[in-house]
Amino acid sequence: MSINKVVANAQEATKDIKDNMTLMLGGFGLCGIPENCITELVKMQVKGLTCISNNAGVDDFGLGLLLQQKQIKKMISSYVGENDEFERQMLSGELEVDLIPQGSLAERCRAGGAGIPAFFTPAGYGTEIAEGKEVRIFDGKPHILESALHADFAIVKAWKGDTAGNLIYKATARNFNPMMAMAGKITIAEVEELVPEGELDPNFIHTPGIFVQRIFQGSNYEKRIEQRTVRQKG
Repeated sequence: MSINKVVANAQEATKDIKDNMTLMLGGFGLCGIPENCITELVKMQVKGLTCISNNAGVDDFGLGLLLQQKQIKKMISSYVGENDEFERQMLSGELEVDLIPQGSLAERCRAGGAGIPAFFTPAGYGTEIAEGKEVRIFDGKPHILESALHADFAIVKAWKGDTAGNLIYKATARNFNPMMAMAGKITIAEVEELVPEGELDPNFIHTPGIFVQRIFQGSNYEKRIEQRTVRQKG
């Protein structure tokens, strides 16, 4: 008999997130971000958060909403580009930022979930990223030592999930959600469609339910597009 991990909504899922915690938030740009949970964190007014995410949304959506309210103390991410407030806070020194090559960020999250404490990678060697880090030569090429990342809570968004916490992501939403789901002490999953256990084909499950502690069906997803490119008429 499996454990039913279903909670009613984002409010119940995030109720014990406190000030100064470290959170992983899945998604790539604005694709596959946990919109409902982010909205709830804004309402909760938790402060001093360390947020691990590929980027910080845009000024008025995604993690940008938490930045606006000065709820984030530190961002660990790989991209600033679409968020003017993120850039402003970083350059002014209001926000501590750890910028990491995108592949290294993904692997550091995956390593955290896999129980691998650190790994060597050539990415970042010879740049500020490598300062203070151990360097070793493999196959004649220098590599730097990167440590795994962990979080008090990992908050992810999936396309479909079941009551046992098994998850299926859709398209680009797979870029960071699966590895972050493995690396949180407590993982919260919000899904577009929640089905009974046994309805998902085991061959297509991306995150096994063993990694998920709480799951709920979200609502009112905006799914914004950061940069809309359209063909001109005529």
